[in-house]
Amino acid sequence: MTTIDAPATTPAPETAQAVDTDKLMQFVFRAVDEVGATLNAALVVMGDKLGYYRDLAAHGPSTPSALAERTGTSEPYAREWLNAQAAGDYVSYDASTGRYTLPPEQVVALTVEDSPAFLPGFFQIALGTVSDTSHILEAARNGAGYGWHEHNTDVHVGCERFFRPSYNAHLLTEWLPALDGVVDRLEQGTTVADVGCGHGASTILMARAFPESTFVGFDYHPESIAAARERAAAAGCADRVRFEVATADAFGGNGYGLVTMFDCLHDMGDPVGAARHVRSALAEGGTWMVVEPMAGDHVEDNLNPVGRAYYGFSTLLCTPSSLSQDVGLALGTQAGPQRIRDVTTAGGFTRFDRVAETPFNQVFEIRP
Repeated sequence: MTTIDAPATTPAPETAQAVDTDKLMQFVFRAVDEVGATLNAALVVMGDKLGYYRDLAAHGPSTPSALAERTGTSEPYAREWLNAQAAGDYVSYDASTGRYTLPPEQVVALTVEDSPAFLPGFFQIALGTVSDTSHILEAARNGAGYGWHEHNTDVHVGCERFFRPSYNAHLLTEWLPALDGVVDRLEQGTTVADVGCGHGASTILMARAFPESTFVGFDYHPESIAAARERAAAAGCADRVRFEVATADAFGGNGYGLVTMFDCLHDMGDPVGAARHVRSALAEGGTWMVVEPMAGDHVEDNLNPVGRAYYGFSTLLCTPSSLSQDVGLALGTQAGPQRIRDVTTAGGFTRFDRVAETPFNQVFEIRP
């Protein structure tokens, strides 16, 4: 005879708590808003890729039919996209004319790629990250990781598009000048290793600014290195920058006057091993600059909109990436200065200072 086990039940709490109906409905409507925001991530990427935002910025108040005709897309899609954007206050709607307008602030945030406020890359990496959630669910069940290289292209491209405007705005004018003696060294000529360079945005930016120095970008992801090489050639600085496939704990060369890591140390499986390797690769008097996401040392420090977004990326992208590698320390995106300091100390460094910050990043100067 076959027996059937009774379904497991969740024990009832010992003390029932009264439900505040008003608070319950406030949460329900907050959830409705968040579902709309979740869907809007895809709509922003859609508007970016189809050229809707750029077209509205160029032509001003438009009807759905005019937008569709100019962008070579279907009018029903343009109509519903515009209505969703209007409901979310991304565009304004004039009921008397039936036209939709992209306000000047949104023009900057959604179409000006060299503005530090440019946002489509942020949405693109978010959408790409969420698209791979099924893999993260499985990894969470079995304790495995999911590597950066395994994610879809929107993650890789969106990451570069999100961080590049910030690097353009701050790297040359604030971050490098905050490092003791580094700008002078770069102007006179030194060698620089940009580790975890991705598509090479930071490497190329520095190489163009300091023609007397030589730059090498390293990343373990071959497709990113291929993209970086193409971009260096297009930028006209391939004579003083090269890109190589290598991990952070085994990149080649030594005697570097500067080693940089932009928004990647927390993704590494063995950041302590990477720190030791950087220590061995630096020239005497050299500097290691680490740029990490903005975070405090305690959970309560990060319970804010930026921390919320970064904890989301940490769960779905950065922590799985670390766990997919040897050691799998899983620092998390919100590691905070003290944990980063601990990594550098374990790697043989004795000097650690936070020298600059933005709403999204903090910059550390690290020396032997």
